[in-house]
Amino acid sequence: MPRVKRGTKRRHRRKKMLRLAKGYYTGKSKLYRAAREAIEKSLGYAYRDRRARKRDFRSLWIIRINAAARQNNLSYSRLMSGLSKAGVALDRKILAELAVSDPAGFSALAQTARTALGLAS
Repeated sequence: MPRVKRGTKRRHRRKKMLRLAKGYYTGKSKLYRAAREAIEKSLGYAYRDRRARKRDFRSLWIIRINAAARQNNLSYSRLMSGLSKAGVALDRKILAELAVSDPAGFSALAQTARTALGLAS
C-alpha cells in the first residue's frame, strides 16, 4: 500500500469545520476535535428542531383557535367539526391568523360552524 499524507485535503476539511464553528466559545472554535464534536451536535439539533418547529407552530395555532372559539361559546373540537361539516377548507394557520387579526370574521366562521352542527344561537 502506498503511503497517504493527505496534503491540502486535510487542511481544507479542517478549515471548513473551523469556519462552521466560528462564534463558538473557547476551544470549540479553535481546536479541531472540539469544533467537530460541537458542529456534529449542533447539526443534529438543527435537524431535530426543524421538525419540532412544525409541531410547535401547530400547537400554537390550536391554542389560539381554541381561545377564540371559546369566546364564541364553542370548544376547539366543536368548531373544527362544524367547519368541516360546513365545507370550510381553512387550515389552522389561517384560522389562527383570523382569530388574532379579525375577530369579527372569526365570529362569522364560528356561527357557520354552529349552524352546521345544528346548535342554537
